[in-house]
Amino acid sequence: MKRVAIITSSDSGYRGEREDVSGPTIKEIVEANGYQVVSMIVLPDDREILGNEMIRIADENQAELILTTGGTGFSPRDCMPEATEDIIERRVPGIPEAMRAYSIQFTKRAMLSRATAGIRKETLIVNLPGSPKAVRECLEYIVGSLDHGIDILTGEASNCARK
Repeated sequence: MKRVAIITSSDSGYRGEREDVSGPTIKEIVEANGYQVVSMIVLPDDREILGNEMIRIADENQAELILTTGGTGFSPRDCMPEATEDIIERRVPGIPEAMRAYSIQFTKRAMLSRATAGIRKETLIVNLPGSPKAVRECLEYIVGSLDHGIDILTGEASNCARK
C-alpha cells in the first residue's frame, strides 16, 4: 500500500481560525484509491517551515507521495510552489500542467494556479489548489496516473510500456 502525507498551507488554519476542509477531501480521495494516509498537518504559509516538513517526510522515507493544498495563489503569503521548488531534486511539470488544462474547463481562474510538482529521493510531491472543489477535481483527475509514476519512482515497475 502506497503511503501519502497531506500538508495544508494556511495561516488561518494553523491558528485555528479556519477549518481545514481541503486536507480531509484529499484524505477521502486517496483512501478510496488504495493509499494509506500516514500524516495530515496544517502549517502556516511559511516557506522554510513547509520545505522542512517536506524534507523530513521524504528524507525519512515516510511516504511515497506528499500532497499539499493551499498556498498556490497570488496572495503575498502564498509560497507553497516556492517551498516545493526549494527542496525537490527533479521537476515533474506535466502534473500541474495537466491539472490546469483540466480545471480550465470549470473555471478560467485555473490559469492563475502556480502549483508545481517534483521528486525528492523516492517521494513525489504535488501541489494541489486550496479549495475543496478544486482539490476534488484535480486529484480525481490525476490520481490514477500518480500510482504508475510512483511505481516507476520506487522501482515497483521497470518501464512505462503498456501491455
